[in-house]
Amino acid sequence: MGTAGERAWLEEGLALLAEQGAPAVTLDRLCERMGRSKGAFYHHFGSMPKYRTRLLGYFEAEHTMAIIDAVEGASALAARERLSRLVAEAIKDTGPELEIAMRAWAKQAPEAAAVQERVDATRIEYLRGLCEEAGHATPDKLAKLLYLVLIGGAHLMPPLPPAEKRGMYELLFPLLD
Repeated sequence: MGTAGERAWLEEGLALLAEQGAPAVTLDRLCERMGRSKGAFYHHFGSMPKYRTRLLGYFEAEHTMAIIDAVEGASALAARERLSRLVAEAIKDTGPELEIAMRAWAKQAPEAAAVQERVDATRIEYLRGLCEEAGHATPDKLAKLLYLVLIGGAHLMPPLPPAEKRGMYELLFPLLD
C-alpha cells in the first residue's frame, strides 16, 4: 500500500496510536518522531484528514486482510489447520494496544467506527467460513465466540498473554468436532 515513504509514515502513525491513542496522532508528533518536515508529510498525504483516512485503511489492510491472505496462502490445508494458523497469526503481534486504541478511536470518530465495524465483520465472516468448512453445526455462533476471545483477552487488566490466549483457543477447538 503506497510507497516505502508512505508506509513509514503509516507505520509510525499506528505506533503512535497504539502508544498514546488517536488524539496523539498529530502532524507535529508524527514529524518529530519521523525526523521529517511537514512538507515531507504533505508531499505524501496532503492533509491530516487524508492521512487519517489512509491510516485507517492501512490498519485494515495490514491487520485484517494481510492476515487472512497469509492464512489463505495455505489453502491446501484443511479448515481446522487454517483456523489454527489464523489463531497463531492473530496472537503473534506485539500486544493488544493497537486493537484497543482502534476501538477507542471508533467510539469517537464516525470514520474510524465504520472501519472498525467493517474489520470486525470481515474477521467474523472469515472465521464463520472456516467453522462452516470444518463442519460445525452453528458456524456463526462459534465464529463470534472465537473472535470474542481475541477481543476480550485484550481488554483484561492485564491483557491475556498470547500463550494463555492460545490455551483458550485450544479449549474451544474441540467444539469444531
